[in-house]
Amino acid sequence: MTNRKKAHFRVYFVFWVQNLQGDETKEEREICTLDGTLDWHGQPAIRSKTGGWVAGIIILLNQGLATLAFFGVGVNLVLFLTRVLQQNNADAANSVSKWTGTVYIFSLVGAFLSDSYWGRYKTSAIFQIIFVIGLVSLSITSQLFLIKPKGCGDENTPCESHSRLGTALFYLSIYLIALGNGGYQPNIATLGADQFDEEDSTEGHSKVAFFSYFYLALNLGSLFSNTILGYFEDGGLWALGFWVSTGSAFAALVLFLCGTPRYRHFKPSGNPIPRFCQVIVAAAKKSTVRMPSSEDELYNVDGKDCSMNHSRKIFHTHGFKFLDRAAYISSRDLDNQGQGIDNPWRLCPITQVEEVKCILRLLPIWLCTIIYSVVFTQMASLFVEQGAAMKTTVSNFHIPPASMSSFDILSVAVFIFLYRRVLDPLAGKLRKSDSKGLTELQRMGTGLIIAVMAMVSAGIVECYRLKYAKGECTHCEGSSSLSIFWQVPQYAFIGASEVFMYVGQLEFFNAQTPDRLKSFGSALCMTSISLGNYVSSFLVTVVMKISTEDHMPGWIPGNLNRGHLDRFYFLLAGLTAIDFAVYILCAKWYKCIKLEGKCEESEDQEHIKV
Repeated sequence: MTNRKKAHFRVYFVFWVQNLQGDETKEEREICTLDGTLDWHGQPAIRSKTGGWVAGIIILLNQGLATLAFFGVGVNLVLFLTRVLQQNNADAANSVSKWTGTVYIFSLVGAFLSDSYWGRYKTSAIFQIIFVIGLVSLSITSQLFLIKPKGCGDENTPCESHSRLGTALFYLSIYLIALGNGGYQPNIATLGADQFDEEDSTEGHSKVAFFSYFYLALNLGSLFSNTILGYFEDGGLWALGFWVSTGSAFAALVLFLCGTPRYRHFKPSGNPIPRFCQVIVAAAKKSTVRMPSSEDELYNVDGKDCSMNHSRKIFHTHGFKFLDRAAYISSRDLDNQGQGIDNPWRLCPITQVEEVKCILRLLPIWLCTIIYSVVFTQMASLFVEQGAAMKTTVSNFHIPPASMSSFDILSVAVFIFLYRRVLDPLAGKLRKSDSKGLTELQRMGTGLIIAVMAMVSAGIVECYRLKYAKGECTHCEGSSSLSIFWQVPQYAFIGASEVFMYVGQLEFFNAQTPDRLKSFGSALCMTSISLGNYVSSFLVTVVMKISTEDHMPGWIPGNLNRGHLDRFYFLLAGLTAIDFAVYILCAKWYKCIKLEGKCEESEDQEHIKV
């Protein structure tokens, strides 16, 4: 009996110790984040001391101030080019499109440096410093070289001709601004998302909400620049407007740096280009190999050999089967493994192969968003020029044409609220789903439909503007008796479409890119806007070349009363409708990424099963 009691006691003691260890492990997991993020010192991030809405709100405020600074330059740039640098309407619209496109091209540079070497925090800080330097240079250049005589650049006072030095410094300044803001934007969005642990149910929902609030902060930041700054710049106070933008960007940088101890970080994972090339080369080397019928025979790594740097494994998919050859284990690969030789140019794990597949699947969806960006960019160029040719006064108060974009911002704010509180829950009930309403792809398609409505609305307004235009007025602004407030519907439609398209894009590309390419996913959204601006510039050039044959004034002449801007808007509506049809096919073809848990978690699960 004594031995039996001792045996029972040992069993109970071992059981108690195991439970105690399990409780300690559970407490540790509750204290630290589960997604592998690190704190400023490189240690596992503690949930209560890092990230969350404290860090998220700092980043949202930083985004609002930086956006105020950026749009303090960008929203009235087309008027600065026409009034101060004396460019015509078509050239100014093309210059703005090229500059805006360059801003978002630089987002790829920032994303590459972030994902590969610097990390999101360091990359955001460096490019914000460049952004501030560009704004300081623009403010000084405008005040000393371009605004001559003082107060010129309004509707009535033309500026003098400028020296080559002044013009060169101006373009250097605005492209420094493009580099700084472009490199910063995709990383600040992804850094904000990193502050929420998607492995935790509560923080996972907060992460989805963050993208909506991020886009709202972006628009609220531009509200001040579109209204107050736009009013002063339209009155010729360009230097003051640029200095205010500089102060806002500096405040954003200081606020960002103050939040340093609170941020959560992911380690950069190295240059992704060699990894992509390894898959293609390895697949090409085995192009004649007969593939096995079962995916279980493809090369994979276990938890201990996870070289993915705290990133999740990706399940095998059946598309792009040629690339699966890179994961096929040939007899030569077995010999190399037996000798301890690891040759990534001959054999790649499934997750590495699936990374390439993920990017290839995203490209058709991404291409379909470019035409939408062509529509979006009209708000900063042709919408402003159209508004300048309308009645811009109410009693004795002058309304700057660029400030009409505030209706776009208000529309964004209203539709974000309506979508999150009304439309999304309603769609979830109709679909009998408790998890979510419309998918990201469905929301992006809805954005394309609303974009068509925006262009049709703009075209109709232009038809009526021409009807009430003063034909004898060949060079003056405000040459139509039609009120500028007739532009409100087209701005409101653009704002509504942004909520569905751009917020959907941010969520979609962040969710559908591999863990090691999150900044690249955000950069895809920015690059879509970039190419949209370049395509817009190309369309304007082609349309003007064709429409000015036989000595005709063209669709977008210097005097819009002699052109047909309405035809250009209807052309964009038609192109967007065609793009929507192509998008539906691409969305049906698309297969979502399928991720396992973190490497550490999958390893624990394997031990539990054993």
